[in-house]
Amino acid sequence: MAEGLSVALPLRVDPVDGAYGLNKRITQVASQNLKMIILTSPGERIMNPEFGVGVRRYLFENNTGGTLETIKTRIRSQVATYLPYISILQLDVSSPPIAGGLPGDIDETRVNITIKYSVPSANVVSDLTIPLSL
Repeated sequence: MAEGLSVALPLRVDPVDGAYGLNKRITQVASQNLKMIILTSPGERIMNPEFGVGVRRYLFENNTGGTLETIKTRIRSQVATYLPYISILQLDVSSPPIAGGLPGDIDETRVNITIKYSVPSANVVSDLTIPLSL
């Protein structure tokens, strides 16, 4: 019987694990949980309507410093509430520069969320980047 910490998402058959692929390292579990909390919209999780940052709700918002700061605040709040075993060391929510553009030109249709985090109980430090198109 295969052993792991949690089911890997998206669900897939794995030749070693069997019916479901498994996360076998704490970094895989933490990364998956961070992605889920960022990409889940409030109300999508059964029995827990407050769960999730809901970045899709910002899809048609103006890409301003205020919007990016709101996303950053939601991420910190949700991680503190639902993933207390994760400590955010650094959080960057910003638009990337335009490839081939002038210095200072940013692509206002894209947002990158970059999180450097630790799991103190496992003595693990890792990072995660989620690119989004707005």
